Amino acid sequence: MTRNYFDNELQELKLDLIRMSSIVEDALSNSINALKRQDTDLAEKVIESDDIVDKMEIAIEDKCLKLIALQQPIAKDLRIIATALKIITDLERIADHAVDIAKITKRLSKEKYIKELIDIPRMAYIVTGMVKDSIDAYVKQDIEKAKEVSKRDDEVDGLHAQIFRELLLLMMEDPKKINQSTYFLFISQYIERIADHVTNICEWTIYGVTGEHIDLNE
Repeated sequence: MTRNYFDNELQELKLDLIRMSSIVEDALSNSINALKRQDTDLAEKVIESDDIVDKMEIAIEDKCLKLIALQQPIAKDLRIIATALKIITDLERIADHAVDIAKITKRLSKEKYIKELIDIPRMAYIVTGMVKDSIDAYVKQDIEKAKEVSKRDDEVDGLHAQIFRELLLLMMEDPKKINQSTYFLFISQYIERIADHVTNICEWTIYGVTGEHIDLNE
């Protein structure tokens, strides 16, 4: 393989990650819209999209392994490929959490919500932007952007804590609200975990550029 061919393959790999990220972002956004509107058709669309994400993960993994085996890249090139392998795992898990939210939407589709959903969609909006920007940081190999994206996790954690307190109070005031409150707590936790996966992506991006492992959760 020529260097030009290898550079083209690396560029194609980055485009594959952008495509996979776009589908994951749509799944996350659709899962929250389905929840807000109690739209079971949209929730089902999210669940079905998980197969596409799984297949993309396998295809990208295969491409990465072939590049390593055939080109035997060194130093930074190898790190770029290795980080892609890590990132697709986090993207796949983010998609899984979108499916988890969609499944809860289907369970609650016939019930009147105990409260208006405000903070959960706000969390999801922040996290969806984090997913997009973390992949942009990887593609551009921009470590400053990766660090900036990871800092948004603090806002997500704050909203999660606020939601936990509000729902706990609702459950204490009225035991009839325990079932729905529990489901909303699950959803908040799923979104909080998605932010953690984004932080992982940012850490791997920094490693890909610098060769150093940095804990951005400190």
